[in-house]
Amino acid sequence: MLIVRERSPVSIIHAAQVQRAVGNRRNAPNGSRIEKAVKIRPLFPLVDESVNAWATEARLLRWLTFLWVLLGLVCLFSASYASADADFGNGLYYVIRQGIWLLAGLVCFGVLVNTPLRMVLQIADWGMLLVLGLVMLTLVPGLGTTVNGASRWLALGPLPILQPSELIKPFLVLQSARVFGQWEQIRPPTRWLWLGIFALLLGSILLQPNLSTAALCGMLLWLVALAAGLPIVQLGGTAIAGFFLAVLSVSFRSYQRERIMSFLNPWADATQNGYQLVQSLLAVASGGALGQGYGMSQQKLDYLPIHFTDFIFSIYAEEFGLLGSLLLLLMLLAFATIGLRVALQATQRVHQLVAIGVVVLLVGQSLLNIGVATGALPTTGLPFPMFSYGGSSMIASLAASGLLIRVARENASANTVLPFVKGRSRGSSRRPSLPSASRGDRTS
Repeated sequence: MLIVRERSPVSIIHAAQVQRAVGNRRNAPNGSRIEKAVKIRPLFPLVDESVNAWATEARLLRWLTFLWVLLGLVCLFSASYASADADFGNGLYYVIRQGIWLLAGLVCFGVLVNTPLRMVLQIADWGMLLVLGLVMLTLVPGLGTTVNGASRWLALGPLPILQPSELIKPFLVLQSARVFGQWEQIRPPTRWLWLGIFALLLGSILLQPNLSTAALCGMLLWLVALAAGLPIVQLGGTAIAGFFLAVLSVSFRSYQRERIMSFLNPWADATQNGYQLVQSLLAVASGGALGQGYGMSQQKLDYLPIHFTDFIFSIYAEEFGLLGSLLLLLMLLAFATIGLRVALQATQRVHQLVAIGVVVLLVGQSLLNIGVATGALPTTGLPFPMFSYGGSSMIASLAASGLLIRVARENASANTVLPFVKGRSRGSSRRPSLPSASRGDRTS
């Protein structure tokens, strides 16, 4: 059978309107310039006129993404203002820099939302290999920049500007979905090749050292493989191997052992190893039911370290209290619910796995960050997506959200089953090519 994607009636009407508008503009005196503006406009998601033709899930995810980013900027402004003013004489220093990275991330978001997933998947392997090379470059003395004992950044002069372990996450989602989604059709040598590349990535991140990001990437790969239906015996063996690898990493690094011990009882060493967690717990507890009020946090005044990056949720909880924290969790729940709905609606396995991978990456990482800030998990260096200060994390998070919205857009097309096409053998042994995304609406 041949499955053909048809365009929805709303999409057809919108496409016709756009075509007539463009035709009229071509006859206008400045038609060429207007036509170029129409083509460029979808790259800027805030002014994308094709949104009205999107599926409901795609529109909801788009607004949830913008709400997420807005809340993050509002929280970052409050959390970082005092530190930025004291260190640089400009309280907006971190917010301005975050805004620049946000603009770059929105461009990536707009490109991915308007690019067929089939085309994105075709370059996923090369993109992942390129960023993997950057991850490995951080381990080279003189190229990688060491901050807080970890070499995770590539620097331009004295300024660390790029964190490859964050940028590789969207590529990891795409390539893991591509590999595990076609697992039965891929030859064994290719399977082992990509499993080796995934292992090399995790090992390189561990050597930085960055146990938390390596663990997140490992869980992402494992959950995508589980959703793809790989044998449970293989997945169980992989989980056991990952656990022993984490134990081995902790055994050789004393600071990781100290973090675990301080997590178990931070008050036993509240001025040294447990200081970070104790101050975070004080911030969360000080928020009470309704919070101290926006901008009124006390812990951000150099009591809580890295309060505008990995522990920004603690400042949020202090200022907005239990009620604000529950509303934030409700937003994450809404994003996860719609994302999983998109995955269930997808007719192609690879698309399903991309949607699941994005939900695990964004919502899962957010919950891990909240767990660390509230003392439910050992202290790690995972940022809160679209909240924590950091350009690489912002770009990667917006790119991942764009992938999920693209899957939702392509799900909007209807499936029509046509009779078997003469000349195409049912028992053909031809190996499948790269996973094909549905054409979806063609307004992009």
